[in-house]
Amino acid sequence: MRASPLLAQERISAVVFDLDGVLVDSFAVMQEAFAAAYAEVVGDGEAPFEEYRKHLGRYFPDIMRIMGLPLEMEEPFVRESYRLAGRVQLFDGVRELLSDLSALGVRMAVATGKSGPRARSLLDGLGVLRHFEHVIGSDEVPRAKPAPDIVFRALDLLGTPAQRAVMIGDATTDLAAARGAGVAAVAATWGEAEVDLLLAENPDAVVNAPGEVLALVAASS
Repeated sequence: MRASPLLAQERISAVVFDLDGVLVDSFAVMQEAFAAAYAEVVGDGEAPFEEYRKHLGRYFPDIMRIMGLPLEMEEPFVRESYRLAGRVQLFDGVRELLSDLSALGVRMAVATGKSGPRARSLLDGLGVLRHFEHVIGSDEVPRAKPAPDIVFRALDLLGTPAQRAVMIGDATTDLAAARGAGVAAVAATWGEAEVDLLLAENPDAVVNAPGEVLALVAASS
């Protein structure tokens, strides 16, 4: 773990998490759902998942617009994501991290590229929804990441000033949203993150395992 002096200025009292690639290992399910949606709406040919993964962290309709793919892919993508949700698992150490942060009285929220209902359903099924005061989806703010709206919304709901919060994300869109909201941007590298791209954004801290988030918070006390 490495951290900038910014994180030493205030005690961290709130953590805002991205969902996919940070809390949950959903990469394989995402790939399968994307392939099914592509086959159903576009037809023959290989689904361009490698291009899709470059935009992970964004709201699905925004990715479709960027890639020039039909917005009609959203319905089968969401349907397949729900169907396959039982295969999504928490990353090792995440359950313990959430319990430890809760025990410290740290307030937590999720700010995700998913829709709010799908994110809450997934976390509920994994038995960890209770740890989060708020789970905010990209469909519940005016502008999705990389705009800061979703982080501003989390801070407002938590009643926490930006200087006492951090955001943990695995995509450059997460870091941009955090910085736009004045929140320390923490890069998580344990999922399918493009680590070189994250490091090029000079995050305020880098954490290589969920337990390092706890150490980051404890070091600010």
